[in-house]
Amino acid sequence: MNSNLVKRAATGAVFVAVLVSGVWFGPYTFAGLFFLVSLLALAEFYSLAGKAGYHPHRWLGLLTGACIYLLNIAVFTGFLSSRILTLQLPLILLLFIAELFAKKEKPFTNVLFAAGGIFYVVLAFACFVATGFISGGYNYQLPLGFLLLLWISDTGAYLAGSLFGRHRMLERISPKKTWEGFLGGLLICCSAAAQMAGIFPVMNSLEWMGLALVIVIFGTLGDFVESMFKRSIDIKDSGSLLPGHGGLLDRFDSLLLAAPFAYAYLVLVAFS
Repeated sequence: MNSNLVKRAATGAVFVAVLVSGVWFGPYTFAGLFFLVSLLALAEFYSLAGKAGYHPHRWLGLLTGACIYLLNIAVFTGFLSSRILTLQLPLILLLFIAELFAKKEKPFTNVLFAAGGIFYVVLAFACFVATGFISGGYNYQLPLGFLLLLWISDTGAYLAGSLFGRHRMLERISPKKTWEGFLGGLLICCSAAAQMAGIFPVMNSLEWMGLALVIVIFGTLGDFVESMFKRSIDIKDSGSLLPGHGGLLDRFDSLLLAAPFAYAYLVLVAFS
């Protein structure tokens, strides 16, 4: 067997096992795991910005991102009042103030990358973690179900696209993605979601199917967004942390866009 395939399979198995274990074992492992993931992914984002010729405040951005993540977790867990979230904007605005004294080229672009990484990465992961607390207390069913549907969608789209793919979706950004793959992933994901209530009764079948629809649509768009970013700076992988798979942004690109929309769906529709 090809050594690259073995490496990719081994990395994928460990990756899935770590995520599932983190979600399964409880709120502290769940929140702690994604605290680490969010900071590593944010650091990866800043490295990509550096390759594009920009220089965001890396350490201040990471510190700000860490604070914002922890503030959100403290609110989700009921440890602090939601009023503490009013600190988020002042914290991000400190990045603008810091740039005044940095004496770097392209200052406004630098600060937009610093702040944009927090919105794109940290707040997206915070929204995903929030799904574990949305039903009152900690419940692993929603985040684990989210991950399963995301993986089923990706696998279904890959298989359907490989077998039936003819019509490209956004060829200038991701030439391999087809409408047939998208529709195949949607059908397979929604079919799986219809059975999800029997495993995770926190929602009924229709609510799970609604979540699946959100995940497929915005997960696909999230993949395009990250591909657009990488293509704009002419790189293949966002990093090398995961052998055979690239970087964290490569593995979580679908989640980063799907999680905020999924959280909004759960708050406004499923648990309204």
